[in-house]
Amino acid sequence: MTKLKITAGGHVFIAETHPDAPQTVEAFLKLLPYRQKLIHVRWSGEGCWIPLGEYRLEYEDHPVGFENHTSHPSVGDILFYPGGYSETEIILAYGSCCFASKMGQLAGNHFLTVIEGREHLRELGRKVLWEGAQDVLFEAI
Repeated sequence: MTKLKITAGGHVFIAETHPDAPQTVEAFLKLLPYRQKLIHVRWSGEGCWIPLGEYRLEYEDHPVGFENHTSHPSVGDILFYPGGYSETEIILAYGSCCFASKMGQLAGNHFLTVIEGREHLRELGRKVLWEGAQDVLFEAI
């Protein structure tokens, strides 16, 4: 498993890749360092997301599909939704979360898990909720 450093909202987290999402992991690692904006979810509960619109992660010249997908991420789980019913996105659970959109419940590939700094995830979530979009940076360690 590969470790990544995630910097967001004045916090630093360490995450590990998930072995049960190899295509998602491989495609995402090719994007590093990856910079985006993290905003609060609208329907999923206690989570932050990165809306990606029509963007598709590519694995061996085809879009990444579903693998190791779930609708109920645990605190610190990071999911990639490959699109279909809603726009492509990345979601980070900082508390109770049921992954959903205006179209209903969704499932995303669990491809990263925060293993260090989890105690600051709720703080990050509240900052995003009350202060708005925060820069987020994913880097290889």
